[in-house]
Amino acid sequence: MSTKIVVGLDGHGPDNRAVGYASHLAKLIGDCEIILVYVIEWSPFTFQTPEENEQRHKRREEEISLANERVITPAVKALADTGQPARGIVRHGDVAERLEAIAQEEGADQIVVARTSDKSLSTRIFGSSTANLVMHSKLPVTVVG
Repeated sequence: MSTKIVVGLDGHGPDNRAVGYASHLAKLIGDCEIILVYVIEWSPFTFQTPEENEQRHKRREEEISLANERVITPAVKALADTGQPARGIVRHGDVAERLEAIAQEEGADQIVVARTSDKSLSTRIFGSSTANLVMHSKLPVTVVG
């Protein structure tokens, strides 16, 4: 059975470090698949007008398409160019919860994410997705600096 590593991406520079580290691990392991995951942050606490709700499905489809085009497809191609089996998944939801759920669904052995340098007020008050993932995941989580 193949080992699976889930890599959480956010579309920024640190993604390269996470993908690079997962690729390095995959080469050491041998029979290993990398699953690149991009989660479009969505909160059930966001209040929308009726007009916004009418357009929601269309916007979700557009967001998924853009995430695939700008983040997932280039990363999968970069890994494929090195001979590393990889595929991508895009979902909506809470980043930490979705990464954990996808890793469980896929039977992954580990989750790899990159540390960000976000120092925003909301991150300091509510915590980051990375911190939430590390604290609550049932799988090993590697945070690449």
